[in-house]
Amino acid sequence: MTENQSGNENQNAGENASANELAQLRTLLIDRPPMARELPAFEVDEAPAGPGELFVQWLLGAFRAGVPDAQVMVLSTAGPDGRVLVLRDVDPAAGLWWFAGDADSPKGRQLAAEPRAALTFYWPQLGRQVRVRGTVQSGEAAAAAEQFRLLSPNSRTAALVGRQSEPLTGAEEFRTAWAQAAAELAREPRTVAEGYTRYAVRAEEVEFWQGAADRRHVRLVYRRSADGWQRGLVWP
Repeated sequence: MTENQSGNENQNAGENASANELAQLRTLLIDRPPMARELPAFEVDEAPAGPGELFVQWLLGAFRAGVPDAQVMVLSTAGPDGRVLVLRDVDPAAGLWWFAGDADSPKGRQLAAEPRAALTFYWPQLGRQVRVRGTVQSGEAAAAAEQFRLLSPNSRTAALVGRQSEPLTGAEEFRTAWAQAAAELAREPRTVAEGYTRYAVRAEEVEFWQGAADRRHVRLVYRRSADGWQRGLVWP
């Protein structure tokens, strides 16, 4: 066997392995449908008048059910991509969902240019999804600083490192920047990352989606109006 023949056989073996993996994936996509398990019911008639109250109930339910990272959500702005962030607070009475970010990051710049966003929560164990859409407002700097100082040391160090989405030459550059930020935090524990900002989505529409194993999903939508919240079912 020549060296070229051996190389070709190795390449073919790699291609076959990929083809086998793709075949396995396609089988699993058919044989393992989502939501094929017992899921909680959604009694729409018992839903509260405002979406904030229902959201609090659902999020608490997710925590109690042991859903990992139940407070994690996807933030979608006017840009083409979404980003995974953490919910920091919710104000049911005002219909505000709070999160934080770097005003100088791509998402921060997008929010400055077009202050509208959507938040998406998904709790697989419960088959539940919540989507919040509305305008975005910035919170006070003092409140942002107070919140920043309550974060874990690693979260504060990461925020001090900053440079989100900028090119990175390698792991060593990141390690150096991290060590410098950690040292700065150790010297000045009350340091707040420049650009750290509290944002709130003032909801105009909130949708609650409850999946069902028999595919008869339930979708309840709240819409803000001059008279308060209006709600109604939509086709799943």
